[in-house]
Amino acid sequence: MPLWKVFHPVGAYSAQDKKEFAENVTAMYSRIPIPKFYVVMIFEEVAAESFYVGGASHGKFVRLKLEHMARTLPGPIVREWWVKAVDQLIAPYVRDRGYDWEVTIDEVPADLWSLQGEIPPPFESHAEKRWVKENQASPYGLQEKLPVGALFTPGVTEKSAG
Repeated sequence: MPLWKVFHPVGAYSAQDKKEFAENVTAMYSRIPIPKFYVVMIFEEVAAESFYVGGASHGKFVRLKLEHMARTLPGPIVREWWVKAVDQLIAPYVRDRGYDWEVTIDEVPADLWSLQGEIPPPFESHAEKRWVKENQASPYGLQEKLPVGALFTPGVTEKSAG
């Protein structure tokens, strides 16, 4: 979560443009916060004669396909806010460069996703907080699946230990 596929005209973005774009997208998601390594961007050049919109060749079009695996967007207001946030983020790379664009966001079940053989930990769990801090996937146990700030935890807690 998330995977961004950016289909764009040949030569639309330099290596520096792609790096900056990916850094900006990663920064947006890391404010949630989710681990930075969750964010994957794939830039795919498409020749003008292979890009058609409405049955006509369109050499000034960018198509973005986003897949979210770790989070879902609850309700129509949050969904609308997120789509507008994405449009604002991508504006320097599409609108401001004279491209037409389209964005779709798919939500894939989180339990059908793994990283380095690990099913990602639950949102706001101890394990997820550790993954954010370490910026890498690693094994975790049942206790780390509990949310940070839970009223109870199995075994000894800091509150009862002292």
